Amino acid sequence: MRHSLAEFITEDDIRLKVAELGKRIVNDYKDKSVLMVGVLKGSFVFLADLMREIDMPVEISFIALSSYALGSVSSGSVRLLCDTDESLEGRDVLVVEDIVDSGSTLNYLIETLAARKPDSIRICAFLNKTGRRLSDIKVDYMGFEINDEFVVGYGLDYAGKYRNLKYIAKIEFK
Repeated sequence: MRHSLAEFITEDDIRLKVAELGKRIVNDYKDKSVLMVGVLKGSFVFLADLMREIDMPVEISFIALSSYALGSVSSGSVRLLCDTDESLEGRDVLVVEDIVDSGSTLNYLIETLAARKPDSIRICAFLNKTGRRLSDIKVDYMGFEINDEFVVGYGLDYAGKYRNLKYIAKIEFK
């Protein structure tokens, strides 16, 4: 399928927003030990930048889920591809997600993590599409709210491509 890219959120805007989120997280988690759980693959760029903006000790872990095949529309079923190797019991967990779309994947993840008895679970999402929400998900730290558009860059992909862009681009299909 042919497509083109149009820059949507600039590298400078991303840098400013990530710094702002880092400050809010430090303020909310002072005197606590935070385990940041990045949702692979899309969140790894955001997580790397975000943790460098958090001026306190943090630990990181990763989990991989899939609800997309190679297309641009969620399949509707969530699969756990790779689980975190950290114990969550009694921990303050900050889930770091690239984009919250329908909320189904994140709802599945929160239920999965909650069963492991953490003290708290909060969500930090780089992008939030509330217009497509099917699950009632509370995003505690939100980067940018966007409309129902397919975007790539800064870790987000289309069929495995464009994760390396330093900005967010709308993908326009022709």
